[in-house]
Amino acid sequence: YGMSTFEGPLLSIRAVSALAHNTDWIIGHVHSGALGWNGFMAAGMFYWLAPRLWRTKLWSVSLANIHFWIGTIGILLYVAAMWFSGIMQQLMLNTPDVSGTALKYEFITTVDKIAPFMLFRALGGTLYLTGMILMAFNIYKTAKSGSFANETREVAIVGRDKKDNMTWGKVFRNDPIAYTAWGLAFGILWFFLPPFADLMALLICGALVVFAVRAFKRSTNTWSQWYDQLSENYLPFTVLVLVAVAIGGAIQIIPTATLNSANSVEDRIQVLYTPLELAGRDIYVSEGCYNCHSQMVRTLVPDVMRYGDYSRLGESIYDHPFQWGSKRTGPDLAREGGRRSDQWHYQHMLDPRMNSGSRMPSYSVLYRAKTDIMSLPKKISVQRTVGVPYPPMSDDEIIDAAKKQAQEIAQGLVDTGEVVLRDDGTEAETKLEAKQLLEQRKIVAIIAYLQKLGKYDDVAPKPVDPTINPIMPSLPDDFRKYTREPIVAEPEPVTATVIP
Repeated sequence: YGMSTFEGPLLSIRAVSALAHNTDWIIGHVHSGALGWNGFMAAGMFYWLAPRLWRTKLWSVSLANIHFWIGTIGILLYVAAMWFSGIMQQLMLNTPDVSGTALKYEFITTVDKIAPFMLFRALGGTLYLTGMILMAFNIYKTAKSGSFANETREVAIVGRDKKDNMTWGKVFRNDPIAYTAWGLAFGILWFFLPPFADLMALLICGALVVFAVRAFKRSTNTWSQWYDQLSENYLPFTVLVLVAVAIGGAIQIIPTATLNSANSVEDRIQVLYTPLELAGRDIYVSEGCYNCHSQMVRTLVPDVMRYGDYSRLGESIYDHPFQWGSKRTGPDLAREGGRRSDQWHYQHMLDPRMNSGSRMPSYSVLYRAKTDIMSLPKKISVQRTVGVPYPPMSDDEIIDAAKKQAQEIAQGLVDTGEVVLRDDGTEAETKLEAKQLLEQRKIVAIIAYLQKLGKYDDVAPKPVDPTINPIMPSLPDDFRKYTREPIVAEPEPVTATVIP
């Protein structure tokens, strides 16, 4: 837990985040907390509870100590392997070739290089799991050596004072609420007021904090009594909790809702998914493709050189939820649409390892399962509810549009000679039968979705100050090395001709 807490602020540094994001480092960061904090805390609770539940001593303290040490070593191996593999992979992905105009390593090459670290990760996970098995055995032997606690105790019930008698005036008219409310108000004004006025709001907010601390020190008992009384009155306590949760939610949701609108796009806006492409997107999500493939090209030069132009907000404005991702086990797919043929995707999803070095599993189930076309009208209705501007279409029009696009893709695949199997595993005999079978399959829908990725419409660009120097650094922190000062043209020398 301590290591994860330290890593969090470290990863918030832009240069570190640029190196760590989309690699194993992020996964290792999360797992160090999950295994070392949550897992070990749960183990400690089991060791504490077992002797009390079965009224005996822990069967083996030595075995518990062994569990702790092999678990700790397992976590260190597990996380350290992901630190090393993450840093090494990102450095390789960012390395240019000798000319400096292209990247040195293909993505699959970096995956091959970090393969040994996967073995260390597996070893660490095995040690951690072994420790948990030892704990389960220890708890089992402890239970067998004792008897389950089943006792009756006499407890004197002390009469309680009358509760739930706090008035709303006492709830809201007091120092804790007053200082909190005014502090929040001026804190919000600090964000929204113009220059100089925002500084004044910040100073007032800071002064309120100082006054609140002084007031608490002067009358600590008054504040404590108010809180004790509040905790004994369920309705006022519940109301204040809801207010606090609402404020926290608003702080997160309002900026997102403000940004996530068509009015805030830069110079591109996403082309709406057709009904079949929307079905393919749902299949993409349900199959967990987002766990291995991101859909966001960062503004870093190596990302742009490898995947294409960097992603804009408008290009995923209608994705609910977005598929930006935080881990690239495989390449980024933000610009995948149109780069490869339908036939390539058809063969790749069936046998991904036709590409040497690929670790991607086969998705043969997509070639047998049928796309749920009939649910598309409801899905598009939900999309409209969350703000996606689908044009008016009847249920029949939606279904017909999906079927028509599926038929076109299926016909193209059949024409290239792709084999289509019946439900019983036998091969379709005619092209017509193959097309009729294939157009119903999920593979066609997901191909339609993959071919749509990266499609956008241009929008009118926002005016740009021509005096600003365009800068495209390899890392975000390189911005600090530059100054963005207006370019001032040198005045041309004035020459005068003297006429005698």
